[in-house]
Amino acid sequence: MSLRTPKHALLSLAVIGLLAGTVAVDASAQTRERAERSKKGGDSKQEEMYPNATRKAPEAKNSRKMASKASKMIDAYNDQDWAKARTDADEIIANSDSNDYDKALAAQIASQAAYNTDDEAATKAYLKQAIDLNALDNNGHYQAMYMLAQLQLQDEQYQEGLATLDKYMTETQSTKPEDLALKGQALYQAERYAEAIPPMKQAIESSPEPKAQWVQVLMASYDANNQSGEALKLAEQLAAKSPDDKNAQMNLAVMYSQNDQPDKAAAILDKLRTSGKLTDPKEYRQLYATYSNMDGHEKDTIAVINDGLSKGVLQPNLEVYQILAQSYYYSDQPAQAIDAWQKAAPLDSTGETYLNLARVLMQENRPAEAKKAAQSALDKGVKKPQDAKAIISAK
Repeated sequence: MSLRTPKHALLSLAVIGLLAGTVAVDASAQTRERAERSKKGGDSKQEEMYPNATRKAPEAKNSRKMASKASKMIDAYNDQDWAKARTDADEIIANSDSNDYDKALAAQIASQAAYNTDDEAATKAYLKQAIDLNALDNNGHYQAMYMLAQLQLQDEQYQEGLATLDKYMTETQSTKPEDLALKGQALYQAERYAEAIPPMKQAIESSPEPKAQWVQVLMASYDANNQSGEALKLAEQLAAKSPDDKNAQMNLAVMYSQNDQPDKAAAILDKLRTSGKLTDPKEYRQLYATYSNMDGHEKDTIAVINDGLSKGVLQPNLEVYQILAQSYYYSDQPAQAIDAWQKAAPLDSTGETYLNLARVLMQENRPAEAKKAAQSALDKGVKKPQDAKAIISAK
């Protein structure tokens, strides 16, 4: 009689659920921040952002003929009139009286106006134009280059984006943690895992407060590069350094699960639960899935599920009730198992849960209820109708 879900089926899904979506290149926040810095159109009086740049900033300025038009363009941009700012910029770019600086400044402003109206294709085209003209000061030039790299990477143009980013980092000689992290994330997304490790590691080590996502990318890079031991070592170090950091503890639990140490994973997760730090259904699912795949931990599984249900963190569903029923059954609590299966059966479109319920009811000498459950299994189209019919015809 098969009543138990196969080992590891739940565990793998739970681990994937925790890690999914944690390593995508997200350019939007940093791009908008850099776009705000461009509102003055590359004002040469602003603080030098790239003091170690190898590029010598050109001394070009607006031509006299374009000064008035450029001023109106910038005013439109600062007033957030994106359409007018872009139209004014296009006119300057097309004007034969414009010098390279006029055109580069206009392309820079147009790129921000296009970005603020979600026209990313135009944003990238304007940025490339501003960079190729090579006429802006270093702040404007390299902000444009960095923003272009981010947008290329966000659009999964990894070859182009990494080339742009490498040029930016080489010329600025940047060792900023966020720049290194962007490169590491991009290399990971491009499936160049071994190359992703050094910049990601350097970003984390050089930052006083490394972002949780950076750590996850580095651990994922180690794991994808068959260096699971390094990934686990990193997770242990970060968890020991920040015992009250939920993300660090969760990351360590995931790594223990992936390295076939479910007992350690469960201990961490249960400590978080009892301290009230598990607040998401996926987190509770990770814990009860871990326990349910460990022999002799049925009572722990029951405690976690009932705790999650009572707090409203877990919602009643087929999986929850099935795992609860199995745990009760294999911990010699048939009455509670039957109750859980009775709740699960109507949620199962296959009829298999009704058939399991019928079998247990027969074992517990409740034939009338067993026959009724078996009939429900038949009505739902159970795969082995002969088993249900045998219960119904039993004397």
